[in-house]
Amino acid sequence: MFRLLLLVAPALLLAGCNTTQTAAPPAAPPAQAAAPSPVTPAGFKLPEGAGCSGDVARYRAIQDNDLKTGHVNKSVYDQIQGEIAQAESACAAGRDAEARGLISASRKRHGYPG
Repeated sequence: MFRLLLLVAPALLLAGCNTTQTAAPPAAPPAQAAAPSPVTPAGFKLPEGAGCSGDVARYRAIQDNDLKTGHVNKSVYDQIQGEIAQAESACAAGRDAEARGLISASRKRHGYPG
């Protein structure tokens, strides 16, 4: 019996090598959300304007761009938007110096150059 097994085993091994199986195609990777582009888009231009309204508009544009490019996370962006809203309110009330001070303080707090 052992002799029979020794004779049959190599034939079975060789037969296994000669089978043709088609490999299943690799599974498609899971869908991923598009990552933000780390580059500011061509043609990006800061808003113009004087006084506190110009400062508010420019800081808001910078934040919107930084969120789109992934340079600021959503929770920090939301915090900064609240600070911008306070400055915008002061500006609308005619308190130019206060509004500009709020923008300046926010920029410093979050690491933006003045």
